[in-house]
Amino acid sequence: MVPFVTVLVRFVRSVWRSWRDPEFRGLLTLVVVTLLAGTLFYRQAEGWSFLDSLYFSVVTLTTVGYGDLSPSTAAGKNFTIVYIFVGLGIVLGFVNAVAERSLEHRDEIREQESATPGSGAG
Repeated sequence: MVPFVTVLVRFVRSVWRSWRDPEFRGLLTLVVVTLLAGTLFYRQAEGWSFLDSLYFSVVTLTTVGYGDLSPSTAAGKNFTIVYIFVGLGIVLGFVNAVAERSLEHRDEIREQESATPGSGAG
């Protein structure tokens, strides 16, 4: 449980630090809009609850694909095909941006530590 919380805290910190970057805010907005669009579509087309629709959207775009839910209508299946190709690119772009910011922050900390007198091996 501790490793999960540690990763979650680091992720939230990276998102928080990245918020000043307009490109990052755009990617985050696209992720939220994509998940909301998928959720609303599946709720309407498949008749699923809001939670099931959001769950399916997240599971689909993160490529987890448990298989417990699947579209049964032709519209749902066609939408899912497009949704995966478009949404996956958006989600991967967002995850990449978070990772880049996290690595930049780590490098900044290392530079500060090495510039501090008395730090390092000696």
